[in-house]
Amino acid sequence: MFFITKFARIGAQAARQLGATPHSTVQGRSFHLTSLLAKERRYTNKHEWVELEAGNKAIVGISSYAQEALGDVVFAQLPEPGTELKQDDECGALESVKAASEVYSPVSGKVTEKNAQVEDTPALVNSSCYEKGWLFKVHLKDPKEIESLMTEDQYKTFLSSSSDH
Repeated sequence: MFFITKFARIGAQAARQLGATPHSTVQGRSFHLTSLLAKERRYTNKHEWVELEAGNKAIVGISSYAQEALGDVVFAQLPEPGTELKQDDECGALESVKAASEVYSPVSGKVTEKNAQVEDTPALVNSSCYEKGWLFKVHLKDPKEIESLMTEDQYKTFLSSSSDH
């Protein structure tokens, strides 16, 4: 019960900070904590994803489809922090027991961090491609580039529309 009460209190504080109005105060307008917590991923046709964070920062990784197609990842080469990337630049590589694949940057910007855990334990890409298996973080040069990428629904349609990926 303590957790639920504390969670509700945190939700109300977040609503006040964002200028949102709780549902009980104004009729016809509602506030949902899940909308604050949900992050939208965008996808490329090469199966990389990017997730926007605060302050023009983003996280980049590969999709579940890509990691399944690769098989067990045994080696990861990721871009070094400080590397300047343009959208669609080749910036790394993932190798598995059955294939190798280049990693392309879905956005332009400067690499701020690489996931050293993935380089040490490449299987994280297979076990947790959206959480622990992300590849690198980037400070976006042009945040509007994300708008040109596929939403999750568009990506699902893309995957189902053709077997030639």
